[in-house]
Amino acid sequence: MDEVEVKAQPKTGMVTVYIMGQAYRVPAGLTILKALEYAGFRLVRGVGCRGGFCGACATVYRLPGDYRLYADLACQTTVKDGMYLAMLPSTPAERRPYDIRKAKPRGETLLALYPELARCVACNTCTKSCPQKLEVMEAVQAALRGDVAKVAELTFDCLSCGLCTMRCPAEIPHYHVWQLARRLYGAYLAPKAEHLARRVEEIAAGKFDGELDRLVRLGKEELRELYKAREIEPE
Repeated sequence: MDEVEVKAQPKTGMVTVYIMGQAYRVPAGLTILKALEYAGFRLVRGVGCRGGFCGACATVYRLPGDYRLYADLACQTTVKDGMYLAMLPSTPAERRPYDIRKAKPRGETLLALYPELARCVACNTCTKSCPQKLEVMEAVQAALRGDVAKVAELTFDCLSCGLCTMRCPAEIPHYHVWQLARRLYGAYLAPKAEHLARRVEEIAAGKFDGELDRLVRLGKEELRELYKAREIEPE
C-alpha cells in the first residue's frame, strides 16, 4: 500500500502509521488524536475533552512484530512507527431498562439486569485494558459479592470508554453495570448531605430570590467585574 505524504516536511522525526488501513507519514511524538488531525481527518465523532476525561476516543491498534491487539484512548497514546490503528467512537453494549425508584441497592439487582457478571473468569483482561488504571476485575468481584458500595467506590473514575467491555471474554457491559451501581449507591446508600438539604429548603423558601433578581438586571460589564471580585475558597 502506498504511503500518503500529508504535509511537505522533512522525514526526520517522522513515523508511518496505518489509519483505517491507509499509510500516513506523521511526526513522531504526536498522540494518536493529533496524528489523525495531522493526517487530515476531521474528527466529529470519537473526540471530546482531549485530556483523558471523557472516554470518547477509544482506539484499537497493533504494533509491528507484536501479536497483541491493544486498546487505549487516542488522546493519551503516542504513535509508533508501523502502528496499525482504528478508532471506535462508541462501544456497542445494551443498557438494560430499570426504574431507579423501584430498584434495590443489592447485588441481586446487578445480577438480574446483567447476568453476564456471573460469567467472569477472573482473567483480569478488563483491568489491564483500563486507561484509568481502575481495578475493574475487583469491581466485578464486588458486584458478585453484592457489595454495591464497593463497586461504586472502585468505579467512581470510570470514563465509560468501553475498552474493558471490548476485551472481556465474558462479554460483560462493565460501564453500564458501574453506572447502575453508582446510581443505587447515590440513591440509597450514600450518607445524605445535611447542608444540601438546608440549601434546597432555603431556595424553596425564596431566600435568594432578591439576589437573583438583582443579578438578572446587571449589565455584562457589571457581571464581569462581580465575577472577577468573587471570593474563592483556598485550595
